[in-house]
Amino acid sequence: MRVRAFAIDTRDPGDVDELRRLLDAGTFAAADVIAVIGKTEGNGGRNDFSRGLAMAALEHLFAPRLGLAPEQVQDRVIFSFSGGTEGVVAPHMLVLVREGERDGQRRPVKRLAVAIGHTRAFAPEEIGRLPQIEETARVVREIASTLDLDALADVHLVQMKGAIPHFSPEQAQAAARAGRPLRCDMVGSRAASALGVALALGEVEHSRLSDAVVCNDWSLYSGIASCSAKPGLERTEIVVFANSPTWTGDLVIEHGILADILDSEGVRAVAARLGLTLPVDPATSPLVGVFAKSEADPRGRIRGRRHTMLSDDDIGDTRYSRCVLTSVLAATLGDTRVYVSTRAEHHGPLGGGPLAIVARLPEVST
Repeated sequence: MRVRAFAIDTRDPGDVDELRRLLDAGTFAAADVIAVIGKTEGNGGRNDFSRGLAMAALEHLFAPRLGLAPEQVQDRVIFSFSGGTEGVVAPHMLVLVREGERDGQRRPVKRLAVAIGHTRAFAPEEIGRLPQIEETARVVREIASTLDLDALADVHLVQMKGAIPHFSPEQAQAAARAGRPLRCDMVGSRAASALGVALALGEVEHSRLSDAVVCNDWSLYSGIASCSAKPGLERTEIVVFANSPTWTGDLVIEHGILADILDSEGVRAVAARLGLTLPVDPATSPLVGVFAKSEADPRGRIRGRRHTMLSDDDIGDTRYSRCVLTSVLAATLGDTRVYVSTRAEHHGPLGGGPLAIVARLPEVST
């Protein structure tokens, strides 16, 4: 079994022309596509409809090829889009294709293995609390168990779209009166999802987790999670990336933790573990996917000096931090096709965040 990945630049959020051409040419089968992850040029906020436009275009592209209604497609293929391409980011999508059958044969070099899954549907009162953490951890472990890994340390990225189920004003008022205000928002969902990954992969012990630590104890975090959240989503969508000795192909993933959004040395360290020479030439780049989380340091300082990302009323801090980190990544790596999702509650240390890179390396004969 192997993963193939196709990085496609887009003209606008609804542009699926190149993906359609690849499907029509038989480059890969629609039935083998397991996920499409991308960046769209919206504002990345609650009123960013560019993500919905991209997913609707994909639903209508895949529906007839899979024999499904458009609204059924996302039960089969995960579409995970992040709005906001401030600065130098090239709007793009990464199409992940899984092909072949598992033979159980161990190879001398581990290669990229990817699988997807969903949590159960959440109730609004569970978001941002221990039930969401535990259910996320359960599903991450379940997905990882299908990849023939030597150890959970071989998981290098867990890409998620966190659930934010609908609730009524009456539900919110009742929860507040009961002394348990709802945390059913982007912050709560991102935070609990990241802690779920940390629990699943042994980064945090269960005994240290509770409702109270969410968005309070910043010493607890995952260096592997990458979660954004979607209002109206009832269950969290999860894509697990790992390196497995029984998978084939030419793709490998590595990860690291950036100390802050200026940490170019951290970027170089991850690239070095992949054997990459930087900067790459975009025309022949071995880079396939670059995934990171950004955060305007909530303490108001970067490397000892004050920053104003949190106090500027003209431009939101999410857009600032995303622009800074994407520029650092692009300048260091030499390629502007990077995926940065902002706000990083329990994703890495305060002010920092996870980085994962998928690269194409020479195939190894078996």
